[in-house]
Amino acid sequence: QVQLVESGGGLVQTGGSLRLSCAASGSISNFNVMAWYRQVPGKQRDMVASVTSGSITHYADSVKGRFTISREDAKNSIYLQMGSLQPEDTAVYICYGFQPPYSAYWGQGTQVTVSS
Repeated sequence: QVQLVESGGGLVQTGGSLRLSCAASGSISNFNVMAWYRQVPGKQRDMVASVTSGSITHYADSVKGRFTISREDAKNSIYLQMGSLQPEDTAVYICYGFQPPYSAYWGQGTQVTVSS
């Protein structure tokens, strides 16, 4: 069982930046997908960005050009560099990892609040 722990959230002004980190309690080298999701109370959880074991990335249209996902398997970690933050980016950001053949892991989340 692998645990994912997020950090780096906080309060930031519109236009500001934050860097989120997700640290795994074990190796992520065989996780073929790692991702960041976000969730606002009362709404569904949406994928923000994902990265494969081959470093192929995918972004939601709403964050393209502003957010960058990366993974560092040697440190069992992934990151989300967020820039040009807007109030609509306010959410709980949740780390996700998929380990074949069928194990999916979620973190507890870290709150990001963007003030206008």
